Amino acid sequence: MQVGSCCKHAVVLSRNNYPMALTLYHVAGSRSLRVIWLCLELDLPLTIETIDFSPKFRNSEGWRTLSPTGKVPVLRDDGFTMFESGAMLQYLLDAYGAGRLQPRAGTQAAAMFQQWSWFAEATFARPLGDIAQHTVVRPEALRIPAVVDDARQRASVCLQALEVGMDAGPYLLGDAFTAADVNMGYSLVLAERFGLIEPGLNRVVSYFDALKTRPHFVKALTL
Repeated sequence: MQVGSCCKHAVVLSRNNYPMALTLYHVAGSRSLRVIWLCLELDLPLTIETIDFSPKFRNSEGWRTLSPTGKVPVLRDDGFTMFESGAMLQYLLDAYGAGRLQPRAGTQAAAMFQQWSWFAEATFARPLGDIAQHTVVRPEALRIPAVVDDARQRASVCLQALEVGMDAGPYLLGDAFTAADVNMGYSLVLAERFGLIEPGLNRVVSYFDALKTRPHFVKALTL
């Protein structure tokens, strides 16, 4: 499939001569934010191909070959392809991170790193996805208000878990910024978009404010 023929434009993030050919197929506002942000933090060269994410393209045979669910992002490293954002982050950390932005394996810090990384997507992002489906993505006739109400309640539980469960800060693992914060950051972007981050969530608000001061997060949001 010539995916490039369906791309709106390409952006190349490249400041170092790494022996790699990373390409990300991207739609603004999607989970590809995580990959862009991490590559910026690690100073990894990345070609960002912003695709025409129309239903016709999403359901095309060629795109489904790269992304069996039809979703974004898709990451290619030379001839190797991935279609799950959290796994992409772990691959980039292990392959090119040189020990940066993740704790040493087998430590309690590493366990907490994995817990928050998985929580951000497997637990927290699920109700956020339900809200998106029934307020934005699906045709209005197929949206179910009760699903949104239930999802908002479940997302609120997740925010409360983050409020009481995170370390003293400013990041999830304390003073050290890690890729777990990249995973969580995208979920908080969605939560903020849907008006779920209430003023009473003092630690969550402070944490998200800290993430927003990171230049690479700000840049990733613009791409």
